[in-house]
Amino acid sequence: MILPWHPYGVSGALAVLVAFAIDRAFGEPPARWHPVVWIGRALSACGAPWPRATARAQFARGALAWLSMAVACVALAAAADRAIGAAAGRIPGPGGAALHGLLLGAVLKPLLAWRMLREEVAAVEQALGRGVQAGRDRLRHIVGRDTSVLDITVIRESALESLSENLNDSWVAPLLWFALGGLPGAALYRFANTADAMWGVRGRWEWAGKWAARADDVLSYVPARLTALLLAAAAGRWPGGLRREARRTASPNGGWPMATLALVLDVSLSRPGYYVLHEAGRAATSHDVARALRIAARAAYAAAGLACLLELA
Repeated sequence: MILPWHPYGVSGALAVLVAFAIDRAFGEPPARWHPVVWIGRALSACGAPWPRATARAQFARGALAWLSMAVACVALAAAADRAIGAAAGRIPGPGGAALHGLLLGAVLKPLLAWRMLREEVAAVEQALGRGVQAGRDRLRHIVGRDTSVLDITVIRESALESLSENLNDSWVAPLLWFALGGLPGAALYRFANTADAMWGVRGRWEWAGKWAARADDVLSYVPARLTALLLAAAAGRWPGGLRREARRTASPNGGWPMATLALVLDVSLSRPGYYVLHEAGRAATSHDVARALRIAARAAYAAAGLACLLELA
C-alpha cells in the first residue's frame, strides 16, 4: 500500500540525489526558467494591498489572494508530476523508475537552493576583506534590512543568521515537504515561504500579509526544529539552553536554527533593536564563518539523506 504522503519510493530518493547533484554542479537556473522567480513576480503583481480597505477586509482579501495562488502552484506542480509519471511510465521496469527519478529531480532542483546560499555567505566574508562598505554592499544580496550602518561584527552576525535560517527555508523544509507531499508539497512550501518574505512584513502589507505569515509559520514549524537538530548533529554537540534562546526572536521558527548556530559556535548573533541570541558568546570572526559553512554543509547533506530515507521507508 502506498500512503498518500509517500508517492515516489525509489524514484523519489533518486530525485533527491539528482536535485542535489544539479545544485552542486550548476547552482540556480536562469531567472526566466526559475519557478521561485515566477512566484515572486506573481506576488508582486498583486500591487498595493488595498490601502483604503479596513484591516479586516485587507486580511480577508490577502487570504483569498494567497489561497488562489497557492492552489495554482499546487495544481501546476501536480500537472508536472503527472506529466513526468506519464513519460516515465512508457518505459517498463527499472528504466522507467530511473527516468522518473531523473526528470523529477530536474524539476525539483529549482525549489531547493544550497549552493547559492553557501556562496553568498562566503562572498560576504570575502567582501569584508576589501573593507566594511564592501561587506555591507554584499550583505544586501541576502538580507532585507538596511545594511548602511552595520559594523563588521554585525555584518558577520547577519550573514550567519541568514545561513542558518535560509538553510531551513531553501533546503531542509522543501526537502521535507517533498518527502511528505511530493512535488506539490515542495512547491506549496516555496510559495508560502516566498509569500511570507514579500507580504508577511510590517508596514503597508501588514494586514494583507498576516495570512501569509501565519501559513509560513505552520509549514515551517517542524522543518525549523529539524534544521536545528541537523545543525547540532553536524556540530557534534547539543546546545544547552536552545529553547530559551530560540524564543528571543519574534518568529516562532527562525530562532531555532539561528540560536543553534550561535550556541554551537559560541558566538553572539543579534539584530540590533530586535534580539540578541547567546549574549554571552564571543564576537563572530572569519574563522567562525568558515566553521559555520562547514557545519551547514554537513547538515545539508544529512537533510538530503534523511529525505531519501523517508522516500524509501
